Amino acid sequence: MVSIEDLKNLDTAKFTTAADSWSAASNRADEAKRRVDSVLGTLAATQKGKAATSVLSRLARLSRNYQYIHAECGMIRTALSGLAEELAGPQQKLKHALEDAEALKFTVRKDGSVDYPRDPSTPAPLLPTPAVPGKPSLLKPSGNQEKAQGIADRIGTALQEAAEIDGRYAKVLAKLKADPSLDKTDWLDVAQDMKDLRAAAGKHFSEAGIPKGKSAKENAEWWERRSQAEKDEYLALYPERIGALDGLPSSVRDAANRVVLAEGHADTKQQLKDWLAREPEEQYERRTRGEWRVRPDWRSWREERDRIQEKLEGIEAIEARLAQPAGTDGLPEAYLLGFDTKGNGHAIVANGNPDTATNTAVYVPGTYSKLAGAEGDVKRMTDLWRTVHALPGSPEASTITWIGYDAPQSIVPQAMNKSYAHAGAPKLNDFLDGLQTVQGGADKSHTTIIGHSYGSTTVGDASLKGKLAADDIIVAGSPGVLVNDAGKLDVGKDHVWSEAASDDDVPLGGKIAGLGEPKRIGPDEDGRISYKHVVPSDKEFGGHRMKVDTSGHSKYWTPDSLSLQNQAVVVAGMYDRVVEE
Repeated sequence: MVSIEDLKNLDTAKFTTAADSWSAASNRADEAKRRVDSVLGTLAATQKGKAATSVLSRLARLSRNYQYIHAECGMIRTALSGLAEELAGPQQKLKHALEDAEALKFTVRKDGSVDYPRDPSTPAPLLPTPAVPGKPSLLKPSGNQEKAQGIADRIGTALQEAAEIDGRYAKVLAKLKADPSLDKTDWLDVAQDMKDLRAAAGKHFSEAGIPKGKSAKENAEWWERRSQAEKDEYLALYPERIGALDGLPSSVRDAANRVVLAEGHADTKQQLKDWLAREPEEQYERRTRGEWRVRPDWRSWREERDRIQEKLEGIEAIEARLAQPAGTDGLPEAYLLGFDTKGNGHAIVANGNPDTATNTAVYVPGTYSKLAGAEGDVKRMTDLWRTVHALPGSPEASTITWIGYDAPQSIVPQAMNKSYAHAGAPKLNDFLDGLQTVQGGADKSHTTIIGHSYGSTTVGDASLKGKLAADDIIVAGSPGVLVNDAGKLDVGKDHVWSEAASDDDVPLGGKIAGLGEPKRIGPDEDGRISYKHVVPSDKEFGGHRMKVDTSGHSKYWTPDSLSLQNQAVVVAGMYDRVVEE
């Protein structure tokens, strides 16, 4: 129990000073991680062999440990800051009560009771008759007695509040510890620590203060109004909310989302471990005619196992890209601009910092895209970055993989439905607005949106929902963009570019599904007028049809291909280098 002397003499500045020290430790760990990652990148690019593999493994572990220290020290800082500021309230109440008692010449005893001067004509204090339920007291305090009771109540309230605050934070701080060797850095524990800290500090650092449903500009303004200390607290307590806010600097979103990624990795690994333990004992069963078949319950178990395993592989592929420091394989530093494991999972990975990039490309994948297949989608944008960088003058660029919407997971019936584009388009627009906000305006970076397959349908819908924050649209293997003419897209027909391999059947499928839009054709030489569904690869659509030298629906990003080269020159704004059909 907190005593009057404890609360009265409490020096909250000591908690604040300690919080500053933990903040410094957190920042040093973050900086140390970056230095280790830099060494990792250099060694990975130059050293091979068994010894190098061992060293790289140890350095990777050191990097993870520094990230863990950064997160845990940040939470300790937040807990101490919250404790100091919350205790200041009851301490102030106590001091005011004691000052009032002193002014009235009352005596406050150690137990919080209050003695007061008696009327000389009254030999003993006038005590109220205890109240009987349903009946009022016969006597009520009055005069000095009433004042003394009021002061005693205020003192008791202050002590109770201080005890509640102290107990709440003490539980959290007692749990914020790690194995001394850091051999068991557990991100599931980090996630639980974060939940506990939110419960403890929720009154002080409220999640309700974080913008929700606001524009990128409003998000950016909110963030700029925060002090550095407040920014640190929000990052420590609510990384998933901060990492998802369009309009915040890429470095901030990256720092937040790396914590979310680490927690998601640990949670998915635990899910897989738990599911493996639930494998049915019998895999096969004998049917009535004597033949054997896989049991339905085992088949269902296997499907769920594969789903979790594939999601884990996608997470690890993203981690592998993020672990590559600038210069590794000639690539720039990677930024994680979005991440979650909800449903099929989502991820937004940038090669290079888009905040300062002269050219920005945002790739929207199509059917079947999800966290489980992130490796291939991320690679497409690393290959595009290399191709842009290899152009004359080595144009500066940031290429971004945007798995930020729930894409169809089947050709029939999902990919034939426009609802996935309708739901994903607002999210894409919000993300593009966020990029433009941080970059400083529409003229600060040349932005190209690249939609593959159904992703192009989502891009088309985004263009129809308002001003698309982009200069060019590239579609590859498009089944349709919901309009029948390039001029109907925000960027104008001169900035719409299409690629379609001769053996890519998706454009035809899109016409059958109605993802294009009917267009009046004719009259022909006989005066006949007809209508047909038009997609971007049709001449009647009116956009630029770029030449391709790849086959199939998924090879438009083959390194050293003309298909990829054409995309690169559009991204760099070198339109005169485009090879058209």
